[in-house]
Amino acid sequence: MHAYTPTPYRLHPLVAALLATLCGTALAQTTAPPAAVAQTTPQTLGEVTVQSSADDDGYSPAAASTATKGSAPLRDVPQAVNVVPAQLLRDQGARSMEDALRNVPGVAMSHGDGQRDQVVIRGFTAIADQFVDGVRDDALYFRDLADIERVEVLKGPAAVLYGRGSSGGLINRVTKKPKFGETSGEASLGLGNFDYRRATADVNVGISDTAAFRINAAVEDSGSYRDQQFVKRHNFAPSLALKLAAQTDLLLQYTNARDKRLTDFGIPALNGRPVNVPASTYYGSSNAAQDDTTTSTMQSFAATLNHRFNDDWSVQNVTRLYDYALDRYNTLPGGTTDPVNLTVGRTRSFILRDEKGFFNQTDVTWRNQLGGFKQEWLMGVELGQQKKRSESVTGGADRVPLFNPGNRPAPAIPAANYNADSAIPSHTTQDTAALYWQNQITLAPQWKALVGARYDVFGQETTFDRKLATLSRTDKKFSPRAGLVWQPSDVVSYYVSYSKSFQPSAEAFALAANNTGAEPEITENKEIGVKLDLLDGRLNVTGALFNLERTNIKNTDPANPGRQINVGTQRTNGLELTANGRLPGRWDVSTGYAWLDGRMTKSLATTTSTQLPTAAIAAQGKVPALTPRNSAFLWAMKDLGHGLRVGGGVNYVGARFTSLTNLVTLPGYTTLDAALQYTLGQWDVDVNIKNLANRKYYVSAHGSNDNLILPGSPRAVQVTLRTRF
Repeated sequence: MHAYTPTPYRLHPLVAALLATLCGTALAQTTAPPAAVAQTTPQTLGEVTVQSSADDDGYSPAAASTATKGSAPLRDVPQAVNVVPAQLLRDQGARSMEDALRNVPGVAMSHGDGQRDQVVIRGFTAIADQFVDGVRDDALYFRDLADIERVEVLKGPAAVLYGRGSSGGLINRVTKKPKFGETSGEASLGLGNFDYRRATADVNVGISDTAAFRINAAVEDSGSYRDQQFVKRHNFAPSLALKLAAQTDLLLQYTNARDKRLTDFGIPALNGRPVNVPASTYYGSSNAAQDDTTTSTMQSFAATLNHRFNDDWSVQNVTRLYDYALDRYNTLPGGTTDPVNLTVGRTRSFILRDEKGFFNQTDVTWRNQLGGFKQEWLMGVELGQQKKRSESVTGGADRVPLFNPGNRPAPAIPAANYNADSAIPSHTTQDTAALYWQNQITLAPQWKALVGARYDVFGQETTFDRKLATLSRTDKKFSPRAGLVWQPSDVVSYYVSYSKSFQPSAEAFALAANNTGAEPEITENKEIGVKLDLLDGRLNVTGALFNLERTNIKNTDPANPGRQINVGTQRTNGLELTANGRLPGRWDVSTGYAWLDGRMTKSLATTTSTQLPTAAIAAQGKVPALTPRNSAFLWAMKDLGHGLRVGGGVNYVGARFTSLTNLVTLPGYTTLDAALQYTLGQWDVDVNIKNLANRKYYVSAHGSNDNLILPGSPRAVQVTLRTRF
């Protein structure tokens, strides 16, 4: 019953077709006449300003800010960068980060304990690798897209500019900014089945030549295809841009967000597969609205000051402060499955989090020509502090019928568990201090290099309200990056790169007695790739081949189960392909494919199966959780004229394991979506049909437990009425 093994040489038909299309396009381009590749003028590293908007960029933005902390053209970046632009988000009716990241190859979904955005990138979990406008945003919550212009994903280690974390990559949300000299707005109302209801507003006011104000707001009150599930949320984000002088700008941003929903951990497994129950089946409390809810609140304030001294020198300072709170209560089927009596164990717990912090980044940019080479230097310093309080109580347990779990109250948590050591509230302070530099060099008209390094001092201290001793450690790490780009023409760029990052013990959580002595885990990425700008730049095609390896992974010491030691290694070899842009005939297209070969190549760890009788399973040689061998997507919209656009997409995800036991498999699936848009004057109507064929599938799981699997949504219709003014 556990015979499934991912096969490296069998491709899904959708994947084969996608590969043929991309390879055919690239081959046609590379066989162009020699005149097409002649380059007569050297390229410079002059300042590039990109006004990103749906109208300007479509599906193929020319630049991204995440990879270099500037506006470097994507073709100059020796690393895979995926951009999900505003137009694509709108066309797909995207409402969440999960919706947005379906458009990025090599990214798989985790349900994040039903409380947060969490994905797996290139086989590595990215629980704390979230950023906003280049500043760390690692609080554990669901992010709204109302104030987001685009989402950028930088693949591979990114510690050279962003510090700890980012084994498989990081996710950066680029927010909507005020626009000078323009007063305009947009409002929308969305309705759909499963009681979907959402309203948004986006208003920009050009107050004067030196001031502009913008406000983005959203409110949602929706149900779900899952029994008892609901979402009540708002997102309020005003911003003010001021031109203090001819070469000095100040941007002030505030965000107030609240999200309350059912804490949904999904369904259990039986005999190596998800249990065969309707997608709506809920295994928590019969009174979930009282017993199983997650409420998160997030407030943040950011101030960005830019000053340009002259054409060569500029400086930017960013300060971001935030305050976050989480109250999570849950009843979940995380116990063992009994295949004889057909029952599953449930557990009851709650966790309360409060945290606040600040980050301050100062970046100095210097453009020059030294030694005959055009160069752009970035020199920066980052300071930050996060204070986190956490309280968690677990212990309520019972068993419910596997196929009929409803109408049962949540199990009570024993009174003694409130006084257990594991329930003692913790207080963690994390201090960040770092220096970094980067240089983009034009070595010759056809050759460019990117080199950089960062030195981090990351300190952690955890204290407890009673009884337990204070824990602390400080890590000092050097993180390099180097890449070389060859551009034989204006159409093609080849690159090779190396990057490195570190993940400290505990990283985003409280230190514990068993991990305080563990050294940081180290990730290295070696990558080669190609980037093509076809059809006069209207179509961007990319390919990346990489080897990603994480060493020093913490494992329990067999000689002392009370501590962890650094002896594990996980690696992913992979291939990623993308194509984004506009094809002849007014087709907007976004497509991608990922082949991931992930393995635990060295480990002392064991994980425990959840089906009775339980067994300890060695981790070595296993495939990382939630990492499909093959995955692909294709989305296309056709402009028919007269205000009408139609299109849709197909999304394929190969089979995945729910955890490192490799005992439970989520079957591969293919879903179809459709879209129709009609514009009449200042009014738009968007219709999105998701899972058009009403396919039964499983969208995600927990990643460390075989019994927490989230079914995907049945067919859903979403209608959005939008007006512009």
